Amino acid sequence: MLYPTIEPYKTGYLDTNDGHSIYWELCGNPNGKPVIFLHGGPGAGCTENHRRLFNPEKYHIMLFDQRGCGRSLPYASLENNTTWHLVEDINRLRNEILAAEKAMIFGGSWGSTLALAYAETYPEHVSELIIRGIFTARKEEIRWFYQEGASYLFPDYWEDYVKPIPENERHDLLSAFHRRLTGQDETEKLAAASAWGQWEGRTITLLPDQDTANHFSADSFVVAFARIENHYFMQNGFFEDNQLINNVDKIRHIPCIIIQGRYDACTPVHTAWELHRAWPEADFQLIHDAGHAFSEPGIMRALIDATDKWADKR
Repeated sequence: MLYPTIEPYKTGYLDTNDGHSIYWELCGNPNGKPVIFLHGGPGAGCTENHRRLFNPEKYHIMLFDQRGCGRSLPYASLENNTTWHLVEDINRLRNEILAAEKAMIFGGSWGSTLALAYAETYPEHVSELIIRGIFTARKEEIRWFYQEGASYLFPDYWEDYVKPIPENERHDLLSAFHRRLTGQDETEKLAAASAWGQWEGRTITLLPDQDTANHFSADSFVVAFARIENHYFMQNGFFEDNQLINNVDKIRHIPCIIIQGRYDACTPVHTAWELHRAWPEADFQLIHDAGHAFSEPGIMRALIDATDKWADKR
């Protein structure tokens, strides 16, 4: 269902002037419809398959690795790394590199969070939104996946997740992981990061997918992923609770497609439904045979249909 493999025609780094160097790439048609892809995590980085969600003949595609992850530098850095730093990075990339007054914003999972945050901050620069696996970083959403809730669905995987944490610290797993992920013991840090990443990799697909699980467990990926996710979630995404849904009026006029897996155990449908209720003008699509990952066949099909729908709209 994805478009054929493509390579960037241009790559580079954006100096943030506060200690970070952001990797970016441009793909597709330089004269096409501008779109900015926002990856998940936070801390997951982009992959070559993300380029393939868009018709390369019709879209001018920007991908970038958010602060501290992927090819951005310094690796796994938490300094000057907040949602609002990322929002400003997007705006600079849109203006200085993509050179577009308006762009479609496409994001899944944490990318949906960041897409909403960017659109609510700079609605005048967003032409359309496509978001999937809706996550708004509320306390209840974070608690569901990292403290109690999803644990009831995957008790076997949960045992491996909590294994690096002594029982007397398990009443507050975010804080317990934070101490290890930001500590000086590199062996302990990698063990905590691997448990964190493996938990997510095992639970984001409707059916077990070993390739996905392996990707989330790779040493070269997992430390940045776990450190940055945990850092953000310790701060509830740097939002006031329910901020993104409360501010929907700022973006109600922007065409939007919301795509959500019915059996998403990572970001349950409850949040997407609340967004849908607050924003009935948006096109809400519930995929009845899917979990969380964008690679789920039903979700991937809906995402391609969504990008094709607006490919010729300028």
